[in-house]
Amino acid sequence: MSKAEDAKKMLQQALDKALVAQQPLARKHVERLRRVHPDDTPQELIRRLNRYYLAGITASGGASGAAGIVPGVGIPTALADAMVFTEASVLYTLSLAEVHGIHPEDFERRKLLVLTVLLGDGAVKVLDKAIGRTGPYWARRIVNAIPMSAINRVNKVLGPRFVTKYGTKQGVLVLSKQVPLGIGAALGAGGNHVFGRLTIRSARAIFGQPPSSWSDDDRGGEVPSGPDSGDSTP
Repeated sequence: MSKAEDAKKMLQQALDKALVAQQPLARKHVERLRRVHPDDTPQELIRRLNRYYLAGITASGGASGAAGIVPGVGIPTALADAMVFTEASVLYTLSLAEVHGIHPEDFERRKLLVLTVLLGDGAVKVLDKAIGRTGPYWARRIVNAIPMSAINRVNKVLGPRFVTKYGTKQGVLVLSKQVPLGIGAALGAGGNHVFGRLTIRSARAIFGQPPSSWSDDDRGGEVPSGPDSGDSTP
């Protein structure tokens, strides 16, 4: 097996492990933030999640960019960075789901939700084709309404796309990191920051408007539906 295939396999494994491990962590993460910031509305808490997510992946990218100057270290460091980015993105997406009152307990539905956020418009097009229905705010339908057979079918398409997309992007950054100290760190941090911004934008489109207030009978509240739901601003 080539190094590229090894890297793809490791990235896929990182995604699957994160989808299992980060589910309870996302719930605890949101519960802790609500305790620490009891006056936050759901929208305000989402803004915090956005900031924490961007800060974490930017720091990770900067560290791996700096490490990329060491001969023989760049490629495995970039792979490690891709895995950290994947774990952080899964935690971020599942935390958003908790705020929106969406709790994807089934692994395959959880996987589709995360992949749809990470792949954005490309994933939505696959969903449109597979389900035969169009419309905004896929998150709740992914968890509650789409047949399991369709979920499995779409995941088989999107899983390899995720690995190829992010593996390729990190590969491009590996080349950028083989430069003097400081410049490599800036490129690594900047690249992850851009990826994170795209993920946040995609998440807005997939989840839609957050609930206006917390619901006592649910961990995250209810998501308003209908044409007036709109996007939130982080």
